[in-house]
Amino acid sequence: MVSSLDGFISKADGDISWMQSGDNYKNGVELTEAEIVEFLKSIDCYVMGSKTYEHALKLGWPYGDTPVIVLTNRNLKTDKKTVKFYSGNLDRLINNELIPKYGNIWIVGGAETAKEFIRLGLADEIVISIMPVILGNGLLFFDFVGVEQGLHLKDVKAYKDGMVELTYEIEKNAVSKKT
Repeated sequence: MVSSLDGFISKADGDISWMQSGDNYKNGVELTEAEIVEFLKSIDCYVMGSKTYEHALKLGWPYGDTPVIVLTNRNLKTDKKTVKFYSGNLDRLINNELIPKYGNIWIVGGAETAKEFIRLGLADEIVISIMPVILGNGLLFFDFVGVEQGLHLKDVKAYKDGMVELTYEIEKNAVSKKT
């Protein structure tokens, strides 16, 4: 997920143009096109909410031929052979249908989707990229998750464009507490 420093993933009108930074952090690393391609190759399957799916279609579909599961209760259509729509039990989807087929499953975009996977204990890692901007309002990434969840910091990367990427492992042996 990409977020502003104050925790928003989009402006109130859905605009995400702020995700492009003109900042120049001299100690940061350069994110190369080759690294992006290699990273994307490591993803075996994407899971996303329907709003993220519709937004991705408008942006030109960055997911290529990688399988995509779209979570929706709406009757959506697609011309993409690798897209399947799902409405039902998320635990069954992940543990019975996706884990046996795919090694690296990514939940992309969608605050509600991400929170539900965390709430249900179905996520094992959170990667959040924080852009050097304060938006002031919009759609929050974490507005109310509903459980307290221990995290273990696995990695921090600072990029030349001012983005900071935090990678957390979700502690499975820690007891989640409802709040």
